[in-house]
Order: sequence, then structure tokens, then C-alpha cells
Amino acid sequence: MSVRRSVLLAIPITLAVLTACSSEGGASSTGAAPTPPSAEQVTTVLVGKIPTVKLVKSYTAADDPNHQLGRPNGYTSKTAFSDSRIPADQVEGFDDDATDRGGSVEVFPDEAGATARKTYIQTLGKSLPLAVEYDYVHGGVLVRVAHELTPDQAKDYETATANLG
Repeated sequence: MSVRRSVLLAIPITLAVLTACSSEGGASSTGAAPTPPSAEQVTTVLVGKIPTVKLVKSYTAADDPNHQLGRPNGYTSKTAFSDSRIPADQVEGFDDDATDRGGSVEVFPDEAGATARKTYIQTLGKSLPLAVEYDYVHGGVLVRVAHELTPDQAKDYETATANLG
């Protein structure tokens, strides 16, 4: 057997050992950060803390409008929510799951991913005023909130997001 073939055969075995040794759903024995909650879990917290919030949609990789769900450098889960404090006339013509109707939750494997997405969105908002929104990061969670809400109303999300952990 050639050295190259030996190495290629060893790769799946090494991956299997690494997978078996990793801890699922929590911190590993090496002190890694715990797995973030799902977007559905975060949205449930928001619904419980902000009475005007309602879950609108949980996305799949097939219907994610940003085509980032489950993809490299993308999020692991995403939801859309509405907030009844946004007047209906301000969101006429928008899809039911549009961020402008309330917001969305995007969950990344780690805080670096959530922060990179927030930076991208904030940079986009500087050149496209219609893309401006409130964004809050806690660990791997990014809560995106419609700019149609007042700063005081958006603070509700900041407070709820800060208390996720």
C-alpha cells in the first residue's frame, strides 16, 4: 500500500475519532464555548419577554431568502418575527416574513460569525438607508430588529438579547 493511500485511509478514521470525542450541545472538556440556542428558542424568549412579538416563520435551507442557512460562514438557524407596534401602513406591500415587520433571529456557531454578519449589515445600512436596522449580538445569536421601531422600543430587544445566557 502506498503512503498516499495510507494517509487517505487514515483521514476518515481521524475524523470519526474527533467526532466521537467532541461534546454535543454544550461546552467541551477543553473549555470551548457552549452551543448557542436555536433561532426558534431565542424567538420563544423574545415572545415571552416582549408581548408584541409573534413568530412568523422558521426557515429551512430551501427557503432562506439570504441563502446562508447551513452554508459555509452562514447561520445554523433563522426565524422571522413580527412586532405589532409597527403600524400596518408602514409595512404595506412587504412579505409577511420581512424584517421590516419586526425582525429576525440568526444563530451562528460562534460570536465571531454573528458579529461579522452584524458588521456586514451595518456597513450596508450606511450606503442604503432602507437597510438600516437595530442589531444585537449575544454569543452566536444575532437579533435583527426593524428600524420602524423607535429606539426605546428596540431597547426591549437589546435587554432580552443581553439576558439570553
